[in-house]
Order: sequence, then structure tokens, then C-alpha cells
Amino acid sequence: MAPELVVALDVPALEEARRLVALLRPTVRWFKVGMELFTAAGPAAVEAVRAEGGAVLLDLKLHDIPHTVAGAVRRAARLEAEMLTLHLAGGAAMIRAAVDAARDAGTGLRLLGITRLTSEPATSSEFTWSVAETAVGVADLGVDGVVASVHEAAAVRAACPPGFLIVAPGIRPAGAGADDQARVATPAEAAHAGCDFIVVGRPIIRAFDPLQAAVAIMREMAALAAPV
Repeated sequence: MAPELVVALDVPALEEARRLVALLRPTVRWFKVGMELFTAAGPAAVEAVRAEGGAVLLDLKLHDIPHTVAGAVRRAARLEAEMLTLHLAGGAAMIRAAVDAARDAGTGLRLLGITRLTSEPATSSEFTWSVAETAVGVADLGVDGVVASVHEAAAVRAACPPGFLIVAPGIRPAGAGADDQARVATPAEAAHAGCDFIVVGRPIIRAFDPLQAAVAIMREMAALAAPV
């Protein structure tokens, strides 16, 4: 089965986000609201996607004391975001508080753990831990999935229980520039690695025809996933 496309609304203004959502719906269901847009527009950014019938990955990378993170999770659930990111560097107590808050909210909000940013090179000496081992640990704590590069997806899929989500950023169509990403992959590679979602921003939102760019990515993944 092909991964689902999440278009990253990495734009500085709510008006531009609304234009993109209106253009891409209903072909694209999922949209990422990240720190730039949420800082500019707040909950209205989530509401703009929901108003068009879209689903929201609220990418705030929460990392704070457990009490504060739990409060943020409850409020994200009230906004009816479908997925929310938190940084796994916050530790087990923070993660447990977030999981408990999401469950208590009862909206079906799914939590995704941020592992290692795709802007970090594979050879970085700062990271000596295994993303797959980390994923197993947070799955045991109740986190619904991880945000990880395609290069780590196969190991995560093999190590984690069925239904554990893998969301892959750093996706670039073949021939596209990497921008500030270090560990990139194509949509086809993401599909082959078993990712559930791919996040694509600039190759779509900066394209001359964003809808056509999104459709091309979806077709590439669907072709690879189709039976022969």
C-alpha cells in the first residue's frame, strides 16, 4: 500500500496556507502545520485545514516539562488535529504525560515521536543511538509512531509492532534539490521502505503548479505499490 502524502504548509502567512489547501483539496487529504505557520496564525491554521475537510499533522515538536506538554496535547486534541509531534529527547516522563493526555482527550489524536532530524547528516558524531531501538522503547510507552528518515524506516518497521506509524520527511522527487536536508529520499524509496506517510513541502508548495506536483508524487508511489 502506498504511503499517504502530507503537504507541509511551511509558509509564513495564513492566507497563503488557505490558498494552498483550497488548491490541493480534495486530491490531498493531509497537511502539516508546523512551527512557522502556527506561530504566525495559531489555531486558525489548523481550523483552515479542517474547514476544507483536510486532516492535520500538527508539527510542534513538543519538548518541555511533563505538565506543560500534557496541557499542550490536550489543547491540540481540542483543535481536532489528527496527529501531533513531540520530541523524544524530552524523556520518558514527558512522553508518558503526553500519552495519558491524548488518551484522556478521547479524540483519537495520535502522537508521533521526533527521532533525528533529516537535516542531520548520517555521519554526525552527535548521534550514536539507534533510531529503531528508540522507536521500540517509545512504542512500549504508548506513542503511536515516529518521524524518521526513509533510511531508518525499514529497521523501524522490522523492530516495532504492527500499526506503528512511520512518517518520513526529507522527501524529494528524483532530480529535485535537497535544500537544507541531508538525508533525503524519493517518494518511490519511501514507498519501498514501508513508510505510512511522507511529508513534502517545498517541491510542492514552491512548484509552478502545486497540484500537478502533488499528483506526480502520489502517482509515483501508487505505481510502486501496485501489484504486478
